Amino acid sequence: MDIGLQIPDFTWPNGAAVLGSELAVVAETADRAGFSHLAVMDHFFQIRGVGPAENDMLEAYTTLGFLAAHTERVKLFALITGVHYRHPGLLAKAVTTLDVLSGGRAMIGIGAGWNEEESRGLGFEFPPVAERFERLEETLKYLQQMWSDEDKPFEGKHYQAERLLNVPQALSKPHPPIMVGGGGEKKTLRLVAQYAQSCNLFNTPELEHKLDVLKQHCEDVGRDYAEITKTVYQTLDAGPDGEKTQELIDELGRLHTLGFDVAIGGIPQLPDLEAVERIGTDIIPVAAAF
Repeated sequence: MDIGLQIPDFTWPNGAAVLGSELAVVAETADRAGFSHLAVMDHFFQIRGVGPAENDMLEAYTTLGFLAAHTERVKLFALITGVHYRHPGLLAKAVTTLDVLSGGRAMIGIGAGWNEEESRGLGFEFPPVAERFERLEETLKYLQQMWSDEDKPFEGKHYQAERLLNVPQALSKPHPPIMVGGGGEKKTLRLVAQYAQSCNLFNTPELEHKLDVLKQHCEDVGRDYAEITKTVYQTLDAGPDGEKTQELIDELGRLHTLGFDVAIGGIPQLPDLEAVERIGTDIIPVAAAF
């Protein structure tokens, strides 16, 4: 089982003036420690459950470019890009650029989006949920075409384009892996089955059922369920002094038994480098042996 690090909170004790240098060291440490992925949220305000809206938040794709320059091996992506924040052409170019400049280490995590507060606050369009899902499926088709050898026009209900030219193309082949995030059973998991290489589910009591639903969607569209990387969001809390290490190992083992290939989550003690290193020494080797 692979372990990835998500950084959801940038309100660190020493403030914004040194955030860049501290973030660089955290990324370098995670890369050396053996994390498989390094992710940030795609939000402009901090989200409920993590902190107040007024807490520090960095724009995702600018941050991922910065992280690419300070890492060598981790996969880089936003967990999860809100489909309504960027035109698909801009999004495709951003992910392609990240992939090229990182040496083929980009992924794209994408979903229908949900945070109405930040959208209204900054003046982003926030369509009804049904339209956001329409835009999500259209964007997935747009991305696949932009990462193909064809630069023909694109005609959709919400997006039209005359020439999907993408030069240079992404280094990842056939394209940067696509993760569709969310556990919606009728729409989201169907989109995973139809378009994605990876899913992302939160660690809830419904996990096993969600995987069964995904498996049925795969059967319905003629997709091999085994092709999809099953990713679960799991907070990586081994405790300030490692006292929760075995508890975390046990939970990761349970998730692996359910069928998950990757666990990605935040470390509550960030930017404490010892906490990052502890996951690298005490958790990652054990999880790799599951």
